[in-house]
Amino acid sequence: MTAPEVLDASVDLTTRLGELTLTAPVMVASGCGATGRELDPFLDVSALGAFVTPSVTLDARAGGAPPRAVETPGGLLADTGLQGLGVQGFLASELPWLAQRRARTVVSIAGETLGEYAELARRVGNAPGVAAVEVNLGWPEDGPASRDSFRATKIIAAVRRDMPRGVPVLGKIAPAIHGVVDVARAVVKAGADAVVIGHGVPGMALDPLTLRPALGSRAGMLGGPAVHAVTLRCVWEVHAALSDVPLVGCGGVRTGLDALTLLAAGASAVQVGSAVLHDPSAPARIVAELRDELVRRGIPAAAAVTGCAQRPGGETR
Repeated sequence: MTAPEVLDASVDLTTRLGELTLTAPVMVASGCGATGRELDPFLDVSALGAFVTPSVTLDARAGGAPPRAVETPGGLLADTGLQGLGVQGFLASELPWLAQRRARTVVSIAGETLGEYAELARRVGNAPGVAAVEVNLGWPEDGPASRDSFRATKIIAAVRRDMPRGVPVLGKIAPAIHGVVDVARAVVKAGADAVVIGHGVPGMALDPLTLRPALGSRAGMLGGPAVHAVTLRCVWEVHAALSDVPLVGCGGVRTGLDALTLLAAGASAVQVGSAVLHDPSAPARIVAELRDELVRRGIPAAAAVTGCAQRPGGETR
């Protein structure tokens, strides 16, 4: 058996999302690493850029009707219904475990009203062990704010107003080809420190035997390799319009090269989602592969890649 290649540790993987500093530009996407405990046998969560929690709601939720996820050619179609313990249960049992493991924890929050978002901001933002808060603007799916500049502005402004000073706010929007720049601009203007692009795209699958909807909720959001090109384009367009805004690309990241392409398009970091469900060690593997890609190209720092595909000659900084 060939010994594994020794990678150059001098490559700097550090990146910044506003006031949030990550030791590597790879994060676990919301909901895909469960509570974090499930990943513990496979990787060290403290070695990742950050761990993003499943979206926390004000009250406990049983989740959607099963089945909640089905595989499709090139992707995963899912609608979990945001099953969870609610904010009280999360703060009592899930956040302390992540803090004990020294994970950089980004808490995803989701509400149905501005009041719920504000209350979540107050309670989560004041909890020890929270590195940042990611605002899920893609729920509920029948009226997501992730494609609506006006609603997105209202929600981010409410969160920012009630978030303790010093806690970064990330606004998560959909990778919609039309209007993505307008929504990103609105989210930043309302107070977001960074923008996460990647809720998947709306989709449906039919059971091949019954010819009925395969998901219990009939429709869901499609993620995985099938949406990587869509996310890449959206990251490109938002970076071209808002070059000073830190972006996180989330959609179809399976390898270090996938991560590198999103950085080159304009992202400062990436999130790994459906790949974790097939390979729980994927985030750690992708960090190593990204470092290897940088070494091969003689690039000393991941931050130098951000947006290089849009610069004349593709220069890295």
